[in-house]
Amino acid sequence: MGLNWKVWQRIFALLVVVVMCVGCSKVVSTTYNPWKQINLPTEEKLLDIAFTGNSQHGYIVGSKSTLLETKDGGDTWSEVSLDLDGPNYRFNAIAFNGKEGWIVGEPSLMLHTDDEGASWSRIPLNEKLPGSPIFITALGENSAEMATDVGAIYQTSDGGKNWKAQVEEAVGVVRNLERSPDGKYVAVSAKGNFYSTWEPGENAWTPHNRNSSRRVENMGFTSSGQLWMLARGGQVQFSEPDNPEEWEDIQYPELSTSWGLLDLAYRTPEEIWIGGGSGNLLRSPDAGQTWEKDRDVENVPANLYKIVFLSSEQGFVIGDRGVLLKYQPDVAATTQSKEA
Repeated sequence: MGLNWKVWQRIFALLVVVVMCVGCSKVVSTTYNPWKQINLPTEEKLLDIAFTGNSQHGYIVGSKSTLLETKDGGDTWSEVSLDLDGPNYRFNAIAFNGKEGWIVGEPSLMLHTDDEGASWSRIPLNEKLPGSPIFITALGENSAEMATDVGAIYQTSDGGKNWKAQVEEAVGVVRNLERSPDGKYVAVSAKGNFYSTWEPGENAWTPHNRNSSRRVENMGFTSSGQLWMLARGGQVQFSEPDNPEEWEDIQYPELSTSWGLLDLAYRTPEEIWIGGGSGNLLRSPDAGQTWEKDRDVENVPANLYKIVFLSSEQGFVIGDRGVLLKYQPDVAATTQSKEA
């Protein structure tokens, strides 16, 4: 009986701490919430989103061969069934350049369309391909660049019939990988112990030690070409503008939170959004100098792990269990004009 009482005491103490911490965030709240939750016909894990040359027509891909299509800018979505032999595939990434689009996934899979997704054809991949495709970029007519989960990079200029290796050696298993508009890559190792960079023309990846004791969660490129880094414990850091090998001071946008920060994206050169665990969504209006929190989104029961801005007026946040948030530029514009 005494042991049970001690257990209940510990549970009660833990609940008190949790309740206190829920309200202990000192981050300033945003004055408006520009995000609308969109109902989707799936609860599968969503992994990527892309739109065709038409800003109203787009697709979402995810686990278990999930492919969703919208024709109204992302307000409503419908399921697309593909006739694929074999197991359910994990569609890792999708990319479009006008009417031409690509999907990559695993087990090793590539799909191609030249009619905005009205039909998809399967592109055979070499059985000796190092790793599984996790990233695809549509470069132009019949041209694309693919990367795998071990850092192998290939390009095609004939619609996927032939692929040319861009790097001689793979980097090892990565947890995530990002590409800049000018073709540079940054990859975080599977355990977050180090990261590697690669630029077009280089033969191999360049490894870099992490610059703190915290494991790296995710990395990418700023709107000006700098690197950004999210590390465990809610850390955010940006590389020096003139020296990517040097890093600015570590920031903690929300010091009191224990939720991890998972992805970062620029809506404009000045406005940054960061997504994290348990509906955590943070905004910086001044390129990372100050931060505020969108508390209206906290009620969304999902980890927000991918943010995509297709333009300053069109953006989405992807979460687990089929959660999708859509940016509403009219709400932001109306609120900001009233404040002015």
